[in-house]
Amino acid sequence: MFVKKTKFEPDKLALTKKEILDFCDRVIEKWSNNPEKNTNNILAMNAVKTSVIWTDEESLKAIWGEIFSWTFDLLYENALAQGKGEENWSEVLKKIKNKK
Repeated sequence: MFVKKTKFEPDKLALTKKEILDFCDRVIEKWSNNPEKNTNNILAMNAVKTSVIWTDEESLKAIWGEIFSWTFDLLYENALAQGKGEENWSEVLKKIKNKK
């Protein structure tokens, strides 16, 4: 079977609107296991979900593309802010990989 290789563009959103909404639903479902603790989080994620519903595909690509492009920068800065320095970056990546 021939698989066409495509150029990887980390800033380009490949997810569909439905996939983003499914992600929001999974987070809400997780937080719903402890609604007293997560009431504000659930409300905020429902607001995110509503904004995704009302946003057109091109805007979603631009917005979520920016979120994705900044994710690793934010994770790295967060690791540094925790005072463990650059040696902690590999631990951050391991945790991300093991989340699935």
